[in-house]
Amino acid sequence: MSILQTVEATGERSGSEFRRGVASCAPVLLGTIPYALVLGAQATQKGLSVVELSLMTGLNFAGGSEFAAIQLWTSPPHIVLIVAITFLVNSRHLLMGAALAPFLRHLPRRKVFPALFFMCDESWALGLADARQRAGAGLMPAFSPRYYMGAALAMYLTWVSFTTVGALLGPMLGDVGTYGFDMAFPAVFLVLMRGMWKGMAPALPWLVSLVVAALVYLLVPGAWYVAAGAVSGLASAWLLWRQEP
Repeated sequence: MSILQTVEATGERSGSEFRRGVASCAPVLLGTIPYALVLGAQATQKGLSVVELSLMTGLNFAGGSEFAAIQLWTSPPHIVLIVAITFLVNSRHLLMGAALAPFLRHLPRRKVFPALFFMCDESWALGLADARQRAGAGLMPAFSPRYYMGAALAMYLTWVSFTTVGALLGPMLGDVGTYGFDMAFPAVFLVLMRGMWKGMAPALPWLVSLVVAALVYLLVPGAWYVAAGAVSGLASAWLLWRQEP
């Protein structure tokens, strides 16, 4: 059933849109669970307690920066370094929030702030892809906040729950990298990119970002490749937009 048929059948009821968001996120959740377990197991092996890990994943909710923090974790931890790397890795959320801003502008702050707090790569990509499909079907408003929150809350609860489970099972699992769970992380993002694919020309900024990030990763120590990829992708998108007739 198409989005248009679904919306017409449900009448945009709040519960139906929320459930549609949860349902559309289900395949992504299956890919999220393995690397949530990996993070939890790695955290306990670095000396974090289950409570400390649950607080980190629940309050930060950004998997990339959490993996970076765990890799840098020592006893005692280098707090300034971890905070700086976390900010650097999460800097992509500035661009993601800017992309969502036009869709959230009409909402009151009591709804906007929770939406931004629960925003992650997966819910952001699903929300924007759904908005484009709705706009193509002639549905207004194109962005469905309830659909977005259904996907975002499903991601949040799954991430916090399974990182906690990974922390509890960590001592029994040993080196979780040997199971190949870490491949789930790039696999999920490849699926998300496929959902946002609109042809080769619009994908050029992705390619620029990929090449720049890979080169910086190979040549520059630290997490600078994240910021380099984001800035180069944004710059190339702006240049291509300026060149359009």
